Amino acid sequence: MSTPVLFSTFKTASGHLFGHAVLNNPAALNALTLPMIDLLDPQFKAWAEDESIAGVVLSAAGDKAFCAGGDVVSLHHASERVGAGKVPPEAEAFFEREYRLDYRIHTYPKPILCWAHGIVMGGGVGLMVGASHRVVSPNARIAMPEIHIGLFPDVGGTWFLQRMPKRTGLFMALTGAMVNANDALTGNLADTVIPHEKFPEVLAAIENTNWVGKHESDSETLNALLTGFSVESPPALLGQHANEIEAVVQHDSLAEIDTALLKLLNHSDPWLAKAAHAYAHGSPTSAALSFELMNRNTNADLADVLRLEYQASVGCCAHNDFPEGVRALLVDKDKAPKWNPANLAEVSTDLITDIVKPRFTGPHPLQDLGGNN
Repeated sequence: MSTPVLFSTFKTASGHLFGHAVLNNPAALNALTLPMIDLLDPQFKAWAEDESIAGVVLSAAGDKAFCAGGDVVSLHHASERVGAGKVPPEAEAFFEREYRLDYRIHTYPKPILCWAHGIVMGGGVGLMVGASHRVVSPNARIAMPEIHIGLFPDVGGTWFLQRMPKRTGLFMALTGAMVNANDALTGNLADTVIPHEKFPEVLAAIENTNWVGKHESDSETLNALLTGFSVESPPALLGQHANEIEAVVQHDSLAEIDTALLKLLNHSDPWLAKAAHAYAHGSPTSAALSFELMNRNTNADLADVLRLEYQASVGCCAHNDFPEGVRALLVDKDKAPKWNPANLAEVSTDLITDIVKPRFTGPHPLQDLGGNN
């Protein structure tokens, strides 16, 4: 079996090194597993502390995807082993260590270039969005599709989605809508669009550049380098449909948004109609949980967001919809999940409160993450 993450370093013109981490499970669209997380985090920590390392590149093997999300199938099987209403220890470990890695990337003391080509979803967006330099390919397909599996946009999603303009991030959260490279730029999920086939040239340019080992200066140098490779991308889907999306998300209550979204089911535009159908067939609990967390996290610090998301993600494992959603979409693949509650009106405040309550004793597992970032 091949190593799930490949690590290397390469020397630059100034003598400084760059670290290079490659997600290496292309057959599974580089879905993020706990073993991958447990390789990435300590290596990123070591590179951060190594004065010879000027920066880091994070990329992925294969031509189809950077990362299609977290390995939720393993969490489903773990939930089956412990039984309904219980949280498998594998879930506690996965979410804690995944969020630690995401936070490390957001707060990294050196430039990180994330090369996110093709499919970038869920946990893959979590890896990408915190990097200092985020490149997507012109054919990028980006989504936070957790509503399809009874989860919610975690990995900091309830923080970065609600910072997108005109509440378009809320639309993405409720529909799982697939957006493109230009959407990533306008939504501040990415910085530059470069064709995937240019990656070897970009690496060669990094190698032939003089770095100084100072974050601010090297970040500016990397910005200029990447700008030289950037290309135009297709028009933003969220921008094309701005009026229709605004008509949906402008409402203060989820019940009103629900009514407006369902009016798009028969829209003449297939992208909007598909988004409405995805919402209509998604987990009502996920919709309510996403709406609640995004409201709570409007002005929250990233560390606090990740602590609350940890509680909610672990809580989802103790309720019906997450294991059932993964079963229907990815295990049995019958695409007929039995959501409980079955509709939004039946999702109670008590249910959401129970999902997000702490399920640990003692200090929060992510208590040591920083604040005010």
